[in-house]
Amino acid sequence: MALRWRIIALVAAAICTVAAAVGVLVHNASRARELSQARDAASTTLDRAAVTYARTGVVQGSGAALDARDLPAGLRRLVHKGRQGTEFTGGPGGPAMWAARPAGGRVLSVHIDMSANMRNISALDTNIVLAGLVVTAVVLPLGVLTAGRMSRRLRMAAGTARRIAAGDLDARIAARPRPHDEIAEISGAVDSMASALQERLRAEQRFTADVAHELRTPLMGLVTAAELLPDEDEAVGYVRDRIRVLSTLVEDLLEISRLDAGAEQADPSPCPVAPLVEAAIARTELPAQVRVDAAPERATVWTDPRRLERIVANLLVNAHRHGQPPVEVTVAADGRTVTVRDHGGGYPDELLEDGPQRFRTGVRERGRGHGLGLTIARGQAEVIGAALEFGNAPDGGAVATLRLPAGSEPRPIHS
Repeated sequence: MALRWRIIALVAAAICTVAAAVGVLVHNASRARELSQARDAASTTLDRAAVTYARTGVVQGSGAALDARDLPAGLRRLVHKGRQGTEFTGGPGGPAMWAARPAGGRVLSVHIDMSANMRNISALDTNIVLAGLVVTAVVLPLGVLTAGRMSRRLRMAAGTARRIAAGDLDARIAARPRPHDEIAEISGAVDSMASALQERLRAEQRFTADVAHELRTPLMGLVTAAELLPDEDEAVGYVRDRIRVLSTLVEDLLEISRLDAGAEQADPSPCPVAPLVEAAIARTELPAQVRVDAAPERATVWTDPRRLERIVANLLVNAHRHGQPPVEVTVAADGRTVTVRDHGGGYPDELLEDGPQRFRTGVRERGRGHGLGLTIARGQAEVIGAALEFGNAPDGGAVATLRLPAGSEPRPIHS
């Protein structure tokens, strides 16, 4: 149950409990007072009737009688023992207070009708119930408004926290500080956490960009020096290969720093998807089985061709590096979906749950690497407004699915 409804239920329960408790207390107190007054009145009338009866032999007094037939049996037994008492009855004759005492071998009793008194108590109970309903009708809406306001503030804080977790580090609750307000304190703590996290991530991004830029100059010197080495030496080939790997890593770091800084901007144009995919595969010089299910008139979309090629190339390189052949690349019938699949051990659970993480490749079966390829592919997909999803095929193998924006209607290419 949501917090809002819990608060409303608690307020309603508290109102009902207080109203019931007050009603019971008032009812019991009123009834006890009426019975006490009736008992005193009956005893006083009985004493006066006894004095008159002893003096004149005549029974006088309101409700006084000798050997009354309706006298309660318990009170009659008490009088026969020579004692005096009172008793309240609510029999068929209606509510009444009885008082009785011995009178020369007979029973002298006084009967006071309490029907009006009990009706007054019933009317009081009705008024208490109505008052409780009125209080509930007034207080409960206020509780609903208060609970709704608290719920909205908490949901706003939770929504902002989810946006921050999703990567929107500029998201803030911006709640006004209020003394003795726990929700405002939580909101302020979330904003402070987001600011600290944003500043730390920016520092790390600046550090990554600075390191990549600093490495670029000496790396260019290494590339030039390696080209001057004699080609017939076997060690030279190894050195050149390692320099190429290092150069690719530095370029990847620079690209990630630009993506993190939001400096990348898409340059869309009408693009035939199938030729772009085939060109990207050709540039990698890696084998792949290409299948185009889209009709020619639906195989053209409005996107950035350079970034699309970069995404497909990164997915293909990752499939060959960490998976097993054959690698299959498919352009779906809708003309906007590109799938890259290998037949290796599949993506690790951590990647499927949290997405690609830089400098993490997952489980040992997926091979080794610096883990930047998928991170760059996802970043470039966000730049062009595409969705990049990762999954595992039921019969084994990793599956990466690139979905171009649904709003990008196919456009014809004019020659």
